[in-house]
Amino acid sequence: MTAAKLDAIDLKILDAIQRDGRITKLALAEQVGLSPTPCWMRLRKLEKAGIVSGYHARIAMRVVAPVATVLMEVTLASHRQADFDRFERVIRDIPEIVACWSVGGGVDYVLKVMARDIDAYQRLVDGLLDREIGIDRYFTYIVTKTVKEEIALPIAELLPVSP
Repeated sequence: MTAAKLDAIDLKILDAIQRDGRITKLALAEQVGLSPTPCWMRLRKLEKAGIVSGYHARIAMRVVAPVATVLMEVTLASHRQADFDRFERVIRDIPEIVACWSVGGGVDYVLKVMARDIDAYQRLVDGLLDREIGIDRYFTYIVTKTVKEEIALPIAELLPVSP
C-alpha cells in the first residue's frame, strides 16, 4: 500500500479536524494559514481520497451509565483461512465488541468489549462459545482504570521524516 502524498498544510488540516470535527471552515482556514476556499477544497480532496473517512462524536459512556470495558485474547483451535473468516464474520456482527485486532504472537486476536457489567460480558462469551466459531481458549482482562485513550492520531510522528 503506497502512502498518499501529503504536504505540510494537508497534515495541519488532518490534525485540526481530528481534534475538532466540528471546526468551522473559517477557523480551519485560519488555523492552517489558508484562505477558506482553498482550505475547503483541500479538505474535500482529502475526503474524496478516503484519507478522512468520517466525522464522529466521542461519547463519555461512563457518564451515561456504568459499563465494563474488557480486553479479551482469543486463540482459535484451527488456523485455516476459513476458520479466521468464520470467526471474523461473527465478531463483526456483535455490537458490544467495539474493536478486534488480528495479532501476531501467542494469540490470534485481541478484542475490546464494552458490556453493561461483567455478567453481561460473560453471557456474551458463553454465546460465542455456544456458537462454535473455533475458539480454543480465551483470556479476559477487565479494565479497572483508563490511563490513556487517545482518539487523535500522532500524524506527524507516524510519517517518514523528510530530508
